[in-house]
Amino acid sequence: MTFIRHPLIRPDSLESREYQLTVAMRALDANTLVVLPTGLGKTAVALIVAASRLYNEGGKILMLAPTKPLVEQHLRFFENLLLLPGNTGEKPGFTMFTGETPGEQRTTEWERSTVIFATPQVIKNDILAGRYSLKDVTLMIIDECHRAVGNYAYVFLAEQYRNQAKNGRILAMTASPGGQQEKVREVCANIGIDQVEIRNENDPDVRPYIHERDIEIISVSLPPELEKALDHLNRLLDDRLKILAGSGFVVPKRQQLSMKALNAINAQVQEKIQAREAAGFGAASVYAEIMKLKHAVGLAESQGSQVLKTYLSRLAAEALSPTGSRASRRLAQDPVFTGLMDRVAGWDHELHPKLGIVEAIVKSELKNSTDSRIIVFATYRDAVQLIVDQLTSQGILCERFVGQATKDAEKGLSQKKQIDALRRFRSGEYRVLVATSVGEEGLDVPSTDLVVFYEAVPSEIRSIQRKGRTGRSGHGKVIVLVTQGTQDETFRYVSQSRERAMAKGIRQIRDDLPEPFSGENKATQMSINEFSVPVVPIGTGPSIVVDDRETSSKVVESLHASGASISIQRLDIGDYAIGDRIIVERKTVKDFADTLVNRDLLGQLRLLATSCMRPVLIIEGVDLYQERNIHPNAIRGTLSAISIDLGVIVFTTKDEADTAAILLVIARRELEERGERAPSIRKPYHSFVEQLENIIGAFPEIGLKNARLLLDHFGSVQGIVNADEKALSGVPGVGEKRAKKIYELSRHPYR
Repeated sequence: MTFIRHPLIRPDSLESREYQLTVAMRALDANTLVVLPTGLGKTAVALIVAASRLYNEGGKILMLAPTKPLVEQHLRFFENLLLLPGNTGEKPGFTMFTGETPGEQRTTEWERSTVIFATPQVIKNDILAGRYSLKDVTLMIIDECHRAVGNYAYVFLAEQYRNQAKNGRILAMTASPGGQQEKVREVCANIGIDQVEIRNENDPDVRPYIHERDIEIISVSLPPELEKALDHLNRLLDDRLKILAGSGFVVPKRQQLSMKALNAINAQVQEKIQAREAAGFGAASVYAEIMKLKHAVGLAESQGSQVLKTYLSRLAAEALSPTGSRASRRLAQDPVFTGLMDRVAGWDHELHPKLGIVEAIVKSELKNSTDSRIIVFATYRDAVQLIVDQLTSQGILCERFVGQATKDAEKGLSQKKQIDALRRFRSGEYRVLVATSVGEEGLDVPSTDLVVFYEAVPSEIRSIQRKGRTGRSGHGKVIVLVTQGTQDETFRYVSQSRERAMAKGIRQIRDDLPEPFSGENKATQMSINEFSVPVVPIGTGPSIVVDDRETSSKVVESLHASGASISIQRLDIGDYAIGDRIIVERKTVKDFADTLVNRDLLGQLRLLATSCMRPVLIIEGVDLYQERNIHPNAIRGTLSAISIDLGVIVFTTKDEADTAAILLVIARRELEERGERAPSIRKPYHSFVEQLENIIGAFPEIGLKNARLLLDHFGSVQGIVNADEKALSGVPGVGEKRAKKIYELSRHPYR
């Protein structure tokens, strides 16, 4: 084995592979999208490019990945192999940013560090808050770049980087950008890609490094009891489709009810809702029933009896809940559904043969190899837990690997626990990992010998990533369980077709891209936008505090682009805070309607109204009266109560950019009318100190800052109201005008 020799790569640490060197050298010339199947060393390519950029250009390297476990994995790889130029130990060199690290500490570490690893949302929040800029970053690496669509943070950061970096280069990496050319082209446009480098296992420069990987399809028959349950579900589906057909909707036969067909039905429903036809609102509830039933069919076919039983029980419980949907209530009242519930009540063990097959596969693999690693992929958490419980009952050490979110009573795994689970799996503390889709991206487990698909998946991205977990450093095997005559078979063929289409489409896009401009051409050629769009200095505008849960919206990006000085923190109340008087709650028209129907909208806004002097509600969207089946007078009555009874100021905006514009106007007016005011995030509970500050701050033109000065000087509210004008004006910042108002107002008779 030969190793790469580079001044900044640890000697005898990185195997020299021809295709990796070729791709890396090309990536040094222009912003590049690298498409390499999992296991072919995308991170090694990134390391070579990073070492070369540091050696020739200096500056900083920023590596982004979508999850904290993946970020931590990249950090570990680079720390072991990359030698930093001139690092005497006085600065950390490598650092990892997480949301748990205080913002001030991230600012300090950014200045001291050479290579930064982070999730994109953390960097986006810091850029929005003006903690640092990307101007000194000479290479930005974007891992799993197929996510760079819509409003994902990658899109914002790539744009900011192209605008800020003095000598920038982008390296975007993925194993599977997707089979739709339009989406891949969108990714390339969003990141600013100049060229595409793609390799697969059949390329001649790759084949010497490929290990054999067998793929076995195991066909499974559906047991009679589950077939009877499917009969109930299909009867329910047929009834709902007939209802829609009778209302004038074009619907397919149940057997052709694909996701594309479901989307077509929904488009018809939404069209009638927009036309304010009564049939549209009724059809929306029927459509919701169809979606629930279609999901149940998929569970019965591919997941098994226990997962289906759990789901149906949740539907029944939802129907009894005061906040349950109308669709759930109507389903629960259907005699066919109640008959199905009576049938599933007697299921005390798993009926689907998949569970037993997985157990047999795992036992056989562990028996044949004392050092093997196995990953079992299942789409749903209920199935993951079912598999873990079954294997554990057989004395097999295994662990579940799921996302962070807690759903119902099932707790997610924090990123810290995810990292620890991977560490123990890698070290051999347990040899079987049962994972949802969170385990598909970026798992660094080179010794995985077997991957089991509990079900086929229609996504070519997920299929490629799952299969890429094995055959990385030796012979590997993939086993896919497919239930005969069900969506499993359809999904298997769909993913195969999309994988072929993806490879063809990527090569087409690569061939269509023009030759990259040289650096000189880029520097001298200006676009028309550079002449017509005024440049607004970032962070020089009025101050706005943004709740950290709002940073994924385009509103915050528009505020940032408009020059607002943004501070990001967790707000107890509202989404935006302006000065010490204004808190803004933002709701889309859908959020507004949903909260009105399913949650306590007025209670939420009442809390907002009691938490600040000037509560503001922004309703964002085109037509509030088209959302859900709510009578317009009910909405008008709610708006009246919000404005008149609660005293909340209501603005309507057409979209996120319009919302940002009104926030800026409010902030500028607050600044011009009252001077620069430090944001004060108010809480529903106030201490005695806060109550005293609020009392004095309510005097005209006093505010929080002057209230504190007055209370510090006089010691109490009584001392302030008893003081004469001369004593009041002697407090720094108060002055004669404010002193006179306090003196006269505190003595004015109440009439």
